[in-house]
Amino acid sequence: MAYTREETENIEIDYPIIQLWENIPKAIEKLEWTIQESNKDTYHLTVKTKGAFMSYPSNMKIALLPVDDKTTRMLIAGETPVTTITSVLDFGRTRERIERFVVTLAQLMEKKN
Repeated sequence: MAYTREETENIEIDYPIIQLWENIPKAIEKLEWTIQESNKDTYHLTVKTKGAFMSYPSNMKIALLPVDDKTTRMLIAGETPVTTITSVLDFGRTRERIERFVVTLAQLMEKKN
């Protein structure tokens, strides 16, 4: 039997929305993940991560919302399909993938300044 494990993250970042939007694809590429959908008008992305041994790839939806000219809210919703067998080995995988994305993006943003 298969089901999904879901995690969400809501982060406020001190960068303009356009700067984040331009660097997210670079972070995805660095992680060797795939952008499945991208909508610049609404600042929404759908990303597929790589799988691992005994682990399915995760799907992540990323949305950017402007707070003001210099601050952006990033909403990340990730889900990973698991089975009864893989659920034991996969515990926390979705959260770990979200955190890897945030850290990779932060490193790219710091290099730009």
